Amino acid sequence: MKAATIRDVAERADVSVASVSRVLTGAGPVTDSTRKKVLEAVEALQYVPHSGARSLSTSKTQTIGVILPDLYGEFFSELIRGMDVAARAFGYHLIVSSSHDDAEEASAAIRSMRGRVDGLIVLSPHLDAANLASSLAGRLPILLMNGGADAGRPSIVVDNHGGAVQAVEHLIATGRRRIAHISGPTGNLEAETRLAGYLQAMADADLPTTVVEGAFTQASGHRAGAELVAGRNRPDAIFAGNDMMAVGAMLALQDAGLSVPDDVALVGFDDVPIAGLMRPGLTTLRINIAETGRSALERLVRLINAAGEAVADTACEVVRPELVVRPSSNPATQARTNSGERAREAAGTSSLKGENPQ
Repeated sequence: MKAATIRDVAERADVSVASVSRVLTGAGPVTDSTRKKVLEAVEALQYVPHSGARSLSTSKTQTIGVILPDLYGEFFSELIRGMDVAARAFGYHLIVSSSHDDAEEASAAIRSMRGRVDGLIVLSPHLDAANLASSLAGRLPILLMNGGADAGRPSIVVDNHGGAVQAVEHLIATGRRRIAHISGPTGNLEAETRLAGYLQAMADADLPTTVVEGAFTQASGHRAGAELVAGRNRPDAIFAGNDMMAVGAMLALQDAGLSVPDDVALVGFDDVPIAGLMRPGLTTLRINIAETGRSALERLVRLINAAGEAVADTACEVVRPELVVRPSSNPATQARTNSGERAREAAGTSSLKGENPQ
């Protein structure tokens, strides 16, 4: 088949070639409806801009660098999935590297990408991330993620404090009073902000606190969960700093013969895909990871195209988590789920009884 051209995209989207160009390059204003039609046409036609010709005319590589603290886990795979969808729509490729949560490795990764990429997305939940990235990137357009609000630099952050408060207030509303927290590692800005939200919500409710440190991994969540249930004053609820620790804690509770949520309610953070597949389903704070990745990539493309302009994008975009209530924290939800399953089983049995054997 003949490869689709920009004119084919324009014809399918019923817009001008100039409008398609503005959507794909980010150079110039377009309406949301036009952008939607163009991106749908790009996807339907599998249109890929001619990167070689564009590079010759613009001195661009059509490549974007992404530096993550780790490459392992559902959170990062979902984030990259969202970025990749947007990158393909704009005719960009991704180079992904990991800093392994180490400042020296992050420095080496940033230096290695200079001259090879048109812009950088740096995700690092450490306080020095903004200064580190900006000092090494030079004039390269850069977007910071999860490094905390920093005036004067384009960034995207999650309202971790507000999300943690929502989690605790939800557990209190279901009647829980001995609420423990499995935190992320010390020095991690997201972990510390979620911990602060937990402590504030517990103080506001005049409730005692219990904190066990984890490492944002399933294994650390399992260890922390086992430690909590082995203590004298077993909690009646656990708020874990991310979903993978919550999954580990749930397995530890079940290993100890405890019921979730009847004995111990459980809430996580992030809403990675496995959260909804657990049994019971995991209540969590949803931040729509893939969509956040897509939005970050699109914003960086706009930064790349606006490079050198007098008015630059320096805003800090805040992602507000949404509480998603599933059976792990709400006995009523669990009862409705069980009732629905029993009804489906009964319906299946009835239909079988009505069949005539051949």
